[in-house]
Amino acid sequence: MGDQEIALIVGGGPGLSAALARLFSKEGMKVALAARNTGKLDGLVKEIDGHAYQCDAIIPKDVENLFNSVTRDIGEPNLVVYNASHRVRGPITEVDPIEVRNAILITCYGGFLVGQAAAKQMIPAGRGTILFTGASAGIKGFPNSASFAMGKFGLSGLVQSMARELQRQNIHVAQVVIDGGIYEPTRNPEHIKSRGPDGWLDPNDIAKTYLHFHRQPRSTWASYIELRPWSEKF
Repeated sequence: MGDQEIALIVGGGPGLSAALARLFSKEGMKVALAARNTGKLDGLVKEIDGHAYQCDAIIPKDVENLFNSVTRDIGEPNLVVYNASHRVRGPITEVDPIEVRNAILITCYGGFLVGQAAAKQMIPAGRGTILFTGASAGIKGFPNSASFAMGKFGLSGLVQSMARELQRQNIHVAQVVIDGGIYEPTRNPEHIKSRGPDGWLDPNDIAKTYLHFHRQPRSTWASYIELRPWSEKF
């Protein structure tokens, strides 16, 4: 495969993951996307001449098979993005414990499995970038959102640990914290207007930050950044 850059995005969908896939492809990378339901990726995969893989990120064997398949088909990924998450809302006294467990598994444990699999390949290769999508919920716990807070706080701890462990092995690990709502054209038009000009994060602009992290010279690696619209309170 030569020096071809290969990106793997776990948690593929029509928003940020699609923007990442398009930008990475435009930059000349081969792009693989993984999701539990790959049918929703058909159009995007055709558009960017990419590859789609079925994977449930909370099942270790699925993650192992994913990395083996991507490596077999297009080569070892040198850029891995974990963009999967799940939340269940509700008062602490009423929220379903089973749904909370599932949310924590997808948001945090899946990140561990993907990060571990990426590290297993990147350590022998002596290079690589592993990026995780964080959220404001990983900085402060909001009411009726315990599952998301636990998942994203846990993910932040994972990223910090991995960054300190792998940086000296030439593997760049970082977290991009999305503090605000990401624009989606399917949202209610009145809801979109309610936030005012640039009140939503543009997924195409977010994607540029992920690419910048991947391209950073190792003399100035960053491991954490918060992105928010200029009008967002924090």
